[in-house]
Amino acid sequence: MRKTLAVAVALAGVASSSAGAQLVRIGPGSFTPGATVITFSEQPLNTDNPVYTFASVPDLGSVTVSFAGAFNGQTVTGGFPSTLTGSPSGPLSLNTSYRTFITTDSDNPTSPVLSGDPTFNGPIVLFFSTPVAAVSLDGGYFNTVGATTITGFDALGNALGSFTNSVLGIETYGFADASGNNVISGLAFYITGDEPAGFAIDNVTFGAASVVQITPEPATMTLFATGLIGVFAAARRRRRA
Repeated sequence: MRKTLAVAVALAGVASSSAGAQLVRIGPGSFTPGATVITFSEQPLNTDNPVYTFASVPDLGSVTVSFAGAFNGQTVTGGFPSTLTGSPSGPLSLNTSYRTFITTDSDNPTSPVLSGDPTFNGPIVLFFSTPVAAVSLDGGYFNTVGATTITGFDALGNALGSFTNSVLGIETYGFADASGNNVISGLAFYITGDEPAGFAIDNVTFGAASVVQITPEPATMTLFATGLIGVFAAARRRRRA
């Protein structure tokens, strides 16, 4: 069985084409109970490229969250694992010819999860029909530090920030626009190094500024200065066969 790491994704960037956008890393517990959550238990196993529509998200209204393996303008390359190449075309939209699907992970306490294709080794992208101010989610298990890249995009397909996974173990990360503006329209997750067992995602949480405490973590100032997240040493854990 594969061991899934519960790691929520944080994006931090200093360059943005969205006016005033400045993504900061936020810590565990930043979202209030009013935040919207997708657990992937809402639809049957093996559902391809699931779509979730929420009629009344606080301060956002109707929001549809869709998943696929790439954005239009990008290509999935490689075999096992696969990765993303190219930049999204604007406006940001999904390329649903590349598959994601809901599956189980018996070592993940909140299974089911969403996987790319091939299983646990393909890219996953998500798209918000209405831009949001903050997002968190669980991802992993990462066997190698710095081998999986996460990038955020605005509605025009411009990158808002990007980093590689920095730790092993159970961690919670999130990210938000520092001003509370709704500028985050999409996320992309893809393997860019030697990640032998791949990753999946779970528990996607999002909302407007009203459902999140946007207090940057101390590391944020370093992120603004460097434009990247440092890679920290961590003991390697292996999945069970």
